[in-house]
Amino acid sequence: MDSRRETVVEAGWIIPVEPAAVVLRDHAVVVADGHIREILPSRQARTRYPEAPRVELPGHALIPGLINLHTHAAMSLLRGFGDDMPLMDWLKEKIWPAEQAHVSTDFVRDGSLLACAEMLASGTTCFNDMYFYPGATTDAALDAGIRASIGMIAMDFPTAYASDAEDYLNKGLSVRDRFKGEERISFTFAPHAPYTVSDDMFGRIAVLAEQLDVPVHIHLHETQDEIRDSLSRYNVRPLERLASAGLLSPRLIAVHAIHLLEAEIETLARFGCNIAHCPASNLKLASGIPSAQKWLDAGINLGIGTDGAASNNRLDMFSEMRLAALLAKGASGHASALPAAKALEAATLGGARALGMEAQIGSLEAGKWADMVAVNLASLSTQPVFDPVSHLVYTTGREQVSHVWVAGETKYADGRLSTINLPDLKARIAYWRDKLVS
Repeated sequence: MDSRRETVVEAGWIIPVEPAAVVLRDHAVVVADGHIREILPSRQARTRYPEAPRVELPGHALIPGLINLHTHAAMSLLRGFGDDMPLMDWLKEKIWPAEQAHVSTDFVRDGSLLACAEMLASGTTCFNDMYFYPGATTDAALDAGIRASIGMIAMDFPTAYASDAEDYLNKGLSVRDRFKGEERISFTFAPHAPYTVSDDMFGRIAVLAEQLDVPVHIHLHETQDEIRDSLSRYNVRPLERLASAGLLSPRLIAVHAIHLLEAEIETLARFGCNIAHCPASNLKLASGIPSAQKWLDAGINLGIGTDGAASNNRLDMFSEMRLAALLAKGASGHASALPAAKALEAATLGGARALGMEAQIGSLEAGKWADMVAVNLASLSTQPVFDPVSHLVYTTGREQVSHVWVAGETKYADGRLSTINLPDLKARIAYWRDKLVS
């Protein structure tokens, strides 16, 4: 698709997400200059735009691009490196030593490009990242053509990337300044977690986030160990530390948020905070099963993330949607918990809201960027189609993604990525595997 001219994409079903619960049968999206110009019945589109190139997908559902609200893209190079371990053992015995020995600008760029390839091919058009060397992640995202919100990571102990708290902040802000003009790149402050960040650092980030109007993206209440550690060191639970620092606001993206008291859920809701739900990673690390329906009942905006491939092993938002919906039902005892339409909203518009980008992406509406995904519902495994939204969450998988557009540009079509040299990328992955093994 040439994003500079009008192109018409016709689909059997268009699911705009906003308005909620709307399914448009035999409609078309008209794309021009990278944006959605209008959505109208296919017959009208052919009359109004008779000369426009068209993409005809009669057996497909067209949806907004999926938004991965929490991942560590570069950790794709650590996929399967340390499995079947609880979080803190996994970090201390496997991940942190490997990162200390190998993480560099090249490692992060190659790992992030691998993640971008996987995400684009599975319908993700935007991801919210947290990792070292954020400039290298940004370079990879730009090369791939995917949209990315880049975390300016911060913690209090030295790594190969930064020496101290001040160094982390300065390097993150420098990357933000360097890429400020890139339309597909935005930024968050990304203090790693309460157990790696001091109160002073939290206070600095709270001030900067308010001054710059930048979201804050943090692991929070992920494990019971994290809470016990906070009570031992600070005499308060982690959320109370963030509240004291002034970090509770609509800018906050609380990742995992598994172990919340009822009063803490109410606090997050009162301050308009967001939650990034990562169900597969939560299960794989045995961190716990949260009460997702309680978040929704309280009015908290919910997005969905995969976490990194090192703790999930796949960056697949379709499987995350399905798992999130099923876990919510099992945990609550109500089959109506987190219904399919709400799960799809969390994976699209919910993520956009959390990033402060709901006016630009997250739904198919006139004026927004044409970040779109076509999903083939014509196979026997998806027949019959009574409710395409239900199929998207409970039946389809990433292998049924046929087309992906970012800002109207085709990034994936019929099994081929348009912007990534796969043989070269595979050679780089093999290089890092050999280094990690040795």
